[in-house]
Amino acid sequence: MIELRGVSKNYAGHCVLQPTDLTIERGQTTVLIGQSGSGKSTLLRIIMGLITPDEGTVTFDGTLLCRDNCQLLRRKMGYVIQDGGLFPHLSAMDNALLLGRYLKINEGTLEARVEELIQLTKLPSKCLEQFPGQLSGGQRQRVSLMRALVLDPEVLLLDEPMGALDPMIRCELQSDLKAIFKSLKKTVVLVTHDLGEACFLGDSIALMRDGHIVQEGSFDNLVGHPEDPFVTNFINAQRPPQLLNGSGTTLYV
Repeated sequence: MIELRGVSKNYAGHCVLQPTDLTIERGQTTVLIGQSGSGKSTLLRIIMGLITPDEGTVTFDGTLLCRDNCQLLRRKMGYVIQDGGLFPHLSAMDNALLLGRYLKINEGTLEARVEELIQLTKLPSKCLEQFPGQLSGGQRQRVSLMRALVLDPEVLLLDEPMGALDPMIRCELQSDLKAIFKSLKKTVVLVTHDLGEACFLGDSIALMRDGHIVQEGSFDNLVGHPEDPFVTNFINAQRPPQLLNGSGTTLYV
């Protein structure tokens, strides 16, 4: 679905992303994980066309991403950021329908879509009348997810969507997201620093350090066949001492 070839980015002479290749398979969830400053959010924004790489190419469903088509292709992508990124002066409903209304989609069509998304995201319908400041962190993220899905995009991109939530709400939202990903069968790219979250949600995990991908593969592959000592150190640093894989089995590292 998405291919990156030799993509790199520098800011003021500082390399934040080394030449990087990455293939994101259609219908799967790919997780970009690593410490702060490892380049994972930069990579996600390059995929969206929000940042132009200094070198390399991004191909979206066979089409080369460039300045001329990035806005058009971006409409095929839904984007969720930490704490939702909602406009505080707009109601939850107005936030959710913002892009659809900007594109002048029929209001009846949008209202029908909202009804579908209420069921999908498990957001109480009364919340749509409230403003972001009146909602909990989990509710704001569900509204943000509705906004990202309102145009039924082919790809869903999430940048630390649960980083600001307390553990109980985070756990509940993780479970709901996993069910949504399975139901919609969309291509998903998720950025997180939490290995348990990556293991629970991801089909493939790309572990990053200092602007490059150290290793990519399943969680079992990273644990059983580390290609660099950093892979083992990163896993061991995060264990509680146990992690849950996608099937709910306890793994001891």
